[in-house]
Amino acid sequence: MTTERVEIETPGGRMPTFIARPDGGGPFPSVVVIMEAFGLVPHLEGVAERIAGEGYVVAAPDFYFRSLPDNKFGYDNLDGAIACMSKLDDGEFTGDMKAMIDYLNGRSETTGKVGVTGFCMGGRLSFLTACVLPDAVACAAPFYGGGITGHLAQADAIQCPVHLFFGEKDPYIPLDQVDEVRAKLGELGKSFELDCYPGADHGFFCDDRESYDEAAATDSWEKMKALFAAHLKA
Repeated sequence: MTTERVEIETPGGRMPTFIARPDGGGPFPSVVVIMEAFGLVPHLEGVAERIAGEGYVVAAPDFYFRSLPDNKFGYDNLDGAIACMSKLDDGEFTGDMKAMIDYLNGRSETTGKVGVTGFCMGGRLSFLTACVLPDAVACAAPFYGGGITGHLAQADAIQCPVHLFFGEKDPYIPLDQVDEVRAKLGELGKSFELDCYPGADHGFFCDDRESYDEAAATDSWEKMKALFAAHLKA
């Protein structure tokens, strides 16, 4: 595996991005990993490397680049993370994400098929990506995205398969919101799956957090891999 750090030209400036890719010339499909509210922390780069190990060119962009240099937070600094997250504008994010996808599709070793996943804030933004850039992504795997219900009015535009992951005990995403997401996507006839893990908390996928749930993390990892294999490699 090869890793590198690049800067992506976006409408708002140069966005630092961590890239992980398999060895060899490919071609490989691509995946964008969208960070948590805590920023582009080492755990997210580790997730990018794990996905790259499955045969993808993976980008983990720093969508907080407008708040550099103080834009990464420990998991014990929720106030700092929320303050930085509150500055992230959805319209600016959409422009940044489009630039990110265009960059990946312009690399010589990529196939032009792009998947997206994200965690926490990134779960919401990966769902938003499927809504507002429907022609750009082939599948989406949002993890415990708080605020997804706020985008359901845009969900009719979704064209790709979506697999959503939630935790039953997540204090930030009440179960009635999970039910609302399930009902709306079903009503719209979208291709989706939704898992809500019994006993799992917010952040269950992250083994750097106290809320890590090994069973939920393992199951969701396997299902995310299956989604990517079916819709990016086929």
